[in-house]
Amino acid sequence: YGLITRELDGIDSGYRSAMSVQSSLAMGAIYMYGSEEQKQKYLPKMAKGELVGCFGLTEPNFGSDAGGMVTKAKYDSKNRTYILSGSKTWITNSPIADILIVWAKNDEGKVRGFIVERAQVKKGLDTPKINGKFALRASTTGMILLDEVTIPEENLLPNVVGMKGPFGCLNNARYGIAWGALGSAETCLRIARQYTLDRKQFGRPLASNQLIQKKLADMLTEISLGYQACLHVGRLKDKNLAAHEMVSLLKRNNCGKALEIARVARDMLGGNGVSDEYHVIRHVMNLEAVNTYEGTHDIHALILGRA
Repeated sequence: YGLITRELDGIDSGYRSAMSVQSSLAMGAIYMYGSEEQKQKYLPKMAKGELVGCFGLTEPNFGSDAGGMVTKAKYDSKNRTYILSGSKTWITNSPIADILIVWAKNDEGKVRGFIVERAQVKKGLDTPKINGKFALRASTTGMILLDEVTIPEENLLPNVVGMKGPFGCLNNARYGIAWGALGSAETCLRIARQYTLDRKQFGRPLASNQLIQKKLADMLTEISLGYQACLHVGRLKDKNLAAHEMVSLLKRNNCGKALEIARVARDMLGGNGVSDEYHVIRHVMNLEAVNTYEGTHDIHALILGRA
């Protein structure tokens, strides 16, 4: 999984974001917390790409403080349905999603997960696209607006209660992000290396300068160390021995380092660094978003500090 996210992110973080949401978040929620009937109904078609999923956790007023969510799920015992009301924002895939995983508080104030199947909803659901992004332009991002949306009770994810539900999904997605961010960094390194070999100033290639060589060496070192850490934690995950703090360390370090590497690469290209012809500035802008979403740099520092 990590190698796939690395390759996709090396092209564009938006591609990897769409895949990450589909697999780790939307499918992951159903796989880990859904009933057998839910798994059989949704997962095969989602795996084939016949159904697109999204993951609704972040709200307009609750980002890092996701547990403060105000989206409600009221149970209607007479009709055996749930009525969802609230809003989610910065949701990758939401404008095109067939299956929306929505986290909301029930009548007891407990966080529960719900499958909102767009084809089942008769009224009250809107998923407007967020326009004007300077990052992740290759993936669609939007909101989820719920105005008394009625769903059948069997759409409740039965096997998890509380914030450990969405956090369990996010932990797997963050692991993929840690690989993916380095994929973007690796692309920036390759572009910067080739550019400085080809570009001549003062009668010689830029790459012949030791200052440039040191920058390339530092970039390669951070990328290599990041991959080794991802590989080690991945092997621990395969044995169910990885603590979630390990993933926080990976996400925080690798995304932060990838952004630094992309910025240095941009600088190495001089004025051409801001041209879309060379792609580096696109990766810089994407990594600005990647460094923020699914746990900001500082939030992961707090997680590690409390470990």
